[in-house]
Amino acid sequence: QVQVVESGGGLVQAGGSLRLSCTASGLYFNDYHMGWFRQAPGKEREGVSCVTWGGGSTYYAGSVKGRFTISRDNAKNTVYLQMNSLQTEDTAMYYCAATRRITTYWLDPATYNYWGQGTQVTVSS
Repeated sequence: QVQVVESGGGLVQAGGSLRLSCTASGLYFNDYHMGWFRQAPGKEREGVSCVTWGGGSTYYAGSVKGRFTISRDNAKNTVYLQMNSLQTEDTAMYYCAATRRITTYWLDPATYNYWGQGTQVTVSS
């Protein structure tokens, strides 16, 4: 049974930092591309960042480029999202997801098969 579990969310002031972690089990982690998504109340889920199976390629939404960094540790079955210079607009539930699909739509939620339950990030002004 595949499980994807996020952690690291919380409340932070604008300008601060958080690091999210996501651990996947029940699959061969090295074969999976991993993505981070977020969903704010009343809004659609949007792609934030993803990293390909070997870590060789990363992709970012324009709104987070230069502030967020995705990385993975295949030995620990874990992917991270380092979030710096957080803004109030970054407030959302953050989800981690996994896929083996080869696609150009790396930040499209429809590309991903397995999802975690999410971790809340709240940025106060």
